[in-house]
Amino acid sequence: MSKTQLADLILYFHFLYVVCVITPVPLILIGAKLHWRWIRIPWLRRLHVAMILFVVVEYLIGMMCPLTVLEEYLRQEPGQKNIYPLGFFPALISKILFSDFEPWVYGAIYITGASLIVLLYRKVPPRP
Repeated sequence: MSKTQLADLILYFHFLYVVCVITPVPLILIGAKLHWRWIRIPWLRRLHVAMILFVVVEYLIGMMCPLTVLEEYLRQEPGQKNIYPLGFFPALISKILFSDFEPWVYGAIYITGASLIVLLYRKVPPRP
């Protein structure tokens, strides 16, 4: 596997991580109204909270995401300053994940998202 392919794989995993944090929010809200049992699975809900809290802690301590760091390392060739993924899907996913917002905007998004997820955990708790 080439460095570019490995970098693309990491990018896909990173995107999947984001999807796994965002997607359960509306599903929990809908599932609470429709009495879906799976939204109350304890390990699933704890994992969901842990995933967003990891992102918030990274932001608060000023740590770059390890997936971003590794992907950039794999894409960078000696002497190269700009690192852009090649190929349609990697470029598209990269544009979705890495918008040109100020760092505080990302922080606000992370903290707001974490607050919402923790609130959902309390209002629609997992079953004992």
